[in-house]
Amino acid sequence: MYFGHISNVNNNGFPDAINIALAYLTNTDFDTLPAGCYEIKERLIFAQVLDLETKPKSEILPEVHRRYLDVQYLHSGQERIGIAPDLGNNQIAQAYNAERDILFYQDAENESELIMRKGNFAIFFPEDIHRPACIDLQSSNIRKVVVKIAISEI
Repeated sequence: MYFGHISNVNNNGFPDAINIALAYLTNTDFDTLPAGCYEIKERLIFAQVLDLETKPKSEILPEVHRRYLDVQYLHSGQERIGIAPDLGNNQIAQAYNAERDILFYQDAENESELIMRKGNFAIFFPEDIHRPACIDLQSSNIRKVVVKIAISEI
């Protein structure tokens, strides 16, 4: 997992695919772009622009992915994201869905939290459990962009 701010992404030594994602996040006007899915490099790198309302942590299941990593960027609002390493000790709530590339756990052992503010981004690899869009202080509307990168691109 990596946590940072979009204003500090000058040549951080990331793989090319992550640099492509960060350039997309830096150079796209998300104030005018409608919510939806946008291909960046076919289905190998694509973005999901999401308008969400944060929810209590207890209402959101922790998740992991197997074929893609996530670059989650908070464009507006505030949220908390639960994070934990996937050590194989968590009870599965919903089995792996290959079409959506997602597995949900009931809970996440040794979970910590990231406090996300406008401009923050986090990179989640397949070994990183994450629980996005949790309330921070009070429920709020957020606009976030999730760039999905196929592991084969790394």
